[in-house]
Amino acid sequence: MSAYQKSGEVPVGSSHLEKEMEIDLGSLWQGIRRRLVWVLLTAGVLGVGVYFWSKFQPPAYEASSSLVTAGNTNLNNLREALVTASLLPEGALQEALQGPIVLGEVLKKIRLDASIPGKAREDMALKLQKELSDRKLETIKLSPRLDLSGNGVYTVSARGPTPQAAARLVDTTVSALLNWDQNRALRGVQRAERSLRAQLAEIDRQLASDQNTRLERDTLIAARATAQRNLAQARIQAEGITGSLELVAPAVVPLRPVAPKPLRNAILATMLTLFLGVGVAALRTILDRTVRSEDDLLAFGLPTLGTIPRLQRRDIVFNGIVRAAREAGLYEAVGFLRVNLLSRLGSRSGQYVMISSTVPGEGKSSLTATLADGLATSGQKVLIIDADLRRGTQEEVWDKYEREHTWVQLVGVEGARTFREALIRPENVQVMQAEPNVYVLPAGPGLHDSLGLLNRPDLNQILRQWGQGFDVVLVDSAPLLALADGLVLGKYMDAVLLVTESGKTSIQSVRQALRRAQGARVPILGFIINKINFSNSEARLYGYNYAYSPRNKEVR
Repeated sequence: MSAYQKSGEVPVGSSHLEKEMEIDLGSLWQGIRRRLVWVLLTAGVLGVGVYFWSKFQPPAYEASSSLVTAGNTNLNNLREALVTASLLPEGALQEALQGPIVLGEVLKKIRLDASIPGKAREDMALKLQKELSDRKLETIKLSPRLDLSGNGVYTVSARGPTPQAAARLVDTTVSALLNWDQNRALRGVQRAERSLRAQLAEIDRQLASDQNTRLERDTLIAARATAQRNLAQARIQAEGITGSLELVAPAVVPLRPVAPKPLRNAILATMLTLFLGVGVAALRTILDRTVRSEDDLLAFGLPTLGTIPRLQRRDIVFNGIVRAAREAGLYEAVGFLRVNLLSRLGSRSGQYVMISSTVPGEGKSSLTATLADGLATSGQKVLIIDADLRRGTQEEVWDKYEREHTWVQLVGVEGARTFREALIRPENVQVMQAEPNVYVLPAGPGLHDSLGLLNRPDLNQILRQWGQGFDVVLVDSAPLLALADGLVLGKYMDAVLLVTESGKTSIQSVRQALRRAQGARVPILGFIINKINFSNSEARLYGYNYAYSPRNKEVR
């Protein structure tokens, strides 16, 4: 036993707290592994669900067409007779496409297009109307590939419920974009025409006046002739107006749908669920600061003497904890605990071992009974003192094992049959023989003020007197964080075992219990991890395997 264990000191300094917060990869994998079955099951179910959901979705077909920007650098002498719209800055055509002019024209033509079946036409129109209202275009896509000067190619793609509908939607969209682009150039010429007509009207008004000199009249006539020529030129240009876009090729009717893709969607959903599930499992493992394995307790510098599997509740109800432990095969787990405990206690008889926990419900009383049963089967004579004066349960535990008990004299003549009464009259005490080599001193009725009985100067002498003739005395005390009883009794013990429940006892509770034990100079010997859920493969990691049973050889 190390020096700090003898004195009750435990390492709970800042360095150990830092070690506790470190993420151990082995513990992280164990945490993920515990939840891996649910992650895989959820991913599989979701993948199958997405597959069948996608399989029954209506098909979607996609068609595309291309527009190229048209410059006027090689028009030579025809430049004055042909007006071409200026190149569009990047993003302008996309804004025009999702605006009410272009998309409104597309929507109007789609509603009147008799080549698209009625149901498909109505669905397309409703979807386009919603996208127009939301200013978020999804059915039609525009992908530009332009250089720095604005020259390049625009790819227009659209989806529809039928191949013909997808192709018609693309062609209609391209036509609307070309019309918008041409009208953009035409509006400039129309503004010039309006300006020239206004000039002619002003010249005619001045010519109608009698106050003009001959020179002024000749000047006005010449200006009028020039304006008329310019107006005629504008009318000619309006006839040959062109935009900055040209159609490369009309849309081709697609042969195969682009959606849905059940297998791809199922694989993606499964993979995404796996990644998210593993991530959530890892996060919960990191945030889960409860005791689950020996690794979680390494930072405290105390050994884990035993890891006890969880028993089925129905077995405990019908058979009691002792028989249930035997039938469930806890012999190996309790055997490891017994060997570890006795190796640290040594060969001296009459040693007191207190078994406590951090909070109620962690199984300290049941563990005390099963440990006593294990010690008794190895030939040790054991006395159990139920020192949990608030909620003693040892008598109830052993009543499940055997209803009829024999009472034997511990000290004196007849006398007290409970720990509560024995503290008042310690010279005459009887104990219940629960089974061969196991004797129990029950706690008695619940007592509110238990410290009043425990705080007596001769308590250590009384306990030593009671322990004569026994190899080990197991003291079942109240939880260290619930009452101070365990701290009072603990300083008279040769060793104290702290029971933790797997997946329930928090690291913070263990730290607080050890800090209190250190202050009261209680000699904590080590931990016991109780109620562990693991399979045979995990049991082998702890050093025992329930599947390794004796083989009966038939004698011929």
